[in-house]
Amino acid sequence: MESDAIVARLSAVYAELPPGERAVVRVLLDDHPFAALGSLRALAERAGVSPPTASRLFDRLGYAGFADFQAAVRDGARDRSRLLEYVTRPDDEPPGELGEAAEELRAGLDGTLAAVPAQLCHRGAGLLAEARTVWALGGPLSELAADYLIRQLAGLRPGAHRVPEPVHARARTVLDLGAADLVVAYDFRRYSPATARFVRAARGRGARLILVTDTWGSPLAAEAELLIALPREAAGPIAPLAHEIAVTELLLVATAARLAPADRLADLDALTQSL
Repeated sequence: MESDAIVARLSAVYAELPPGERAVVRVLLDDHPFAALGSLRALAERAGVSPPTASRLFDRLGYAGFADFQAAVRDGARDRSRLLEYVTRPDDEPPGELGEAAEELRAGLDGTLAAVPAQLCHRGAGLLAEARTVWALGGPLSELAADYLIRQLAGLRPGAHRVPEPVHARARTVLDLGAADLVVAYDFRRYSPATARFVRAARGRGARLILVTDTWGSPLAAEAELLIALPREAAGPIAPLAHEIAVTELLLVATAARLAPADRLADLDALTQSL
């Protein structure tokens, strides 16, 4: 369908665009098709760019201006999320849908694992093992990956914490951060403003950053010392949580190999049984 072609086109050209036009594409993809159905000025404001910058994107894509792009979006727009689209497939489709969905998820996972080669894992493990403290956070759903990282990492080493939710607690956390500390952020469309604020404040104190994000590029990408970008296929029909956990597992295994935490884990098991 035309709408699919538009999404594919925006995704394909994203990496080649200047920063301002990338910001417009992120908004269009994040809220497709609705972001394209308002005014050019409203779209530009959402992307944080000027209307002429937004307009140049549509010229570059070969449309006769924003109105022509809107017409194409309207022609192919489907008022549904990826999950809604998946669960409301036509009844006359053959009963192989579950297998197809599983294959899509497997293919996405293969792409995710390929995007995290051994060298990247070793670099991440070095940061996780050597930091004075590790603080992790995420947005909707991805906060579960951050929680999983800290639950497992706390068994391997001390000083592993979830970033607290209340603003005053976050302020106290940032107050004590420095160059010896590490933040691990999971940031996916729709990118979290709260995550961005904490990360930038932490970076302002000198803390280092591992960023797990998507192929469209979190606004925090330029802040990261180590960037792990999941491929577009990782999104699947629902959300990329399985892929975030898979990446986290790779980092944890590599970190465990560096720390040799057998004694700590034995103590943890003994305490767990006694409490």
